Amino acid sequence: MERLFQLREYNTNVRTEIIAGFTTYVTMAYILFLNPAILAGTGMDKNAIFFATAVGAGLVTLAMGLFVNFPVALAPGMGLNAYFAVVAAQNTGIMTWQVALGAVFLSGIIFIILTITKVRQILVEAVPDSLKHAITVGIGLFITIIGLKIGGLMNVQFLTNGGPSTGAIDKAVGGAPTPVNLLHFEWNLLLANFVHDKGALLCLIGLVLTALLVALRVQGALLFGIVLTALIGIPLGVTQTELFGKTPFLPDFSNLNVGELDISGALAVGLFEVILVFTFVELFDTFGTLVGTAGKTGLLDRPDGQKKLGRAMLVDAGGVSLGALLGTSTITAYVESASGIAAGGRTGLTSVTTGLLFLASLFVLAPFVAVIPTPAEAPALIIVGVLMMNAVKKIDFENMIYAIPAFLTIVLMPFTYSIANGISAGIVFFVLLALANNLVRKEKVKIHWMMWLLTVFILARYVFLGGE
Repeated sequence: MERLFQLREYNTNVRTEIIAGFTTYVTMAYILFLNPAILAGTGMDKNAIFFATAVGAGLVTLAMGLFVNFPVALAPGMGLNAYFAVVAAQNTGIMTWQVALGAVFLSGIIFIILTITKVRQILVEAVPDSLKHAITVGIGLFITIIGLKIGGLMNVQFLTNGGPSTGAIDKAVGGAPTPVNLLHFEWNLLLANFVHDKGALLCLIGLVLTALLVALRVQGALLFGIVLTALIGIPLGVTQTELFGKTPFLPDFSNLNVGELDISGALAVGLFEVILVFTFVELFDTFGTLVGTAGKTGLLDRPDGQKKLGRAMLVDAGGVSLGALLGTSTITAYVESASGIAAGGRTGLTSVTTGLLFLASLFVLAPFVAVIPTPAEAPALIIVGVLMMNAVKKIDFENMIYAIPAFLTIVLMPFTYSIANGISAGIVFFVLLALANNLVRKEKVKIHWMMWLLTVFILARYVFLGGE
């Protein structure tokens, strides 16, 4: 273990890494159930989607741990699967799910090319430090919003031109199938609501309990908080105890979608309309997640940090195409990985643990994952937001050229429910303000050529394609 993961160098141990990996798994295991529910609207078999989700997440996360030694887990991304479900919706979509899988596969190839040519790595050098730290903070707030939502403490509605959007995809964590004009929050913090909503009450109890464990510096506080909250949910009737007696099972995987993608059909639909949309949105979501989590582990401050981040991007890119081959939407790095990092995960052993648990979910852990109710997972996500706020101290708020883009990056991620929107606003405003400064003042601010290129792409995307 020491030779493979360099545990001493990262000041960690096997026990801490395994606890961190399990913590990451528990906080993102919801994707095993949400992804099949969302993609089933395309006509794909639910068991086949479950298989692709578990195997894809397991294999790519294992690769991240073994080849990069980085504590980040990957799985089909929320938001991207919502877009997939819309374009490939049965009877109403613009293409079949086979063609949509082909588009995802091609977007992965594009990512591999961008990574090998080091275009993606240049992004890390091009983005100012204050903006990088703002990404970390913004992701923390984004995770908090997810925790408050799935815990029942807050209701998020996507308001579109036609009014509140209540579709099944909208209710899934992290995505909406229509452009978001306004994000509406409803707070459920009245005591009367807790009387009728036992899930929200359990989440509040879990939040207090987890906060106490973290404040007392209990090792593995987030994981213990999840388990203890789930146990408290038994007398409340939130945790379904009857599932404990079920025998582990292997679902029917006789109708898999492995290799069913239609690449020629995707090319016929058009690169710009579909493939580049997958590529563009994934580019910023992955960039934000990898930089944010890398910053939390201190990876970017290490001499080999840039090289390791480049390898992480290559694994992520390959995972996109592998997921399409298995029969699922875009696999991407997960912001919930921050929960494992907060639990002490610092090396690839965390990812290996998470990956093995995803693979085991196929036939052993699925019934037990269902036992842990969502309100028991939510407090961990909320506390992770607190832990990631630490990066705000590193932002230069004295210089408005950096402060304004950083602020917009931070607030737009949770308020628009999109990591991509926050990063896009930060990049455009930095270039705009830095350009104005360089035209007027003698003290020049360096603008990397990649920032110019990104600004053009971002403006073109929002002008011609609208919101995410």
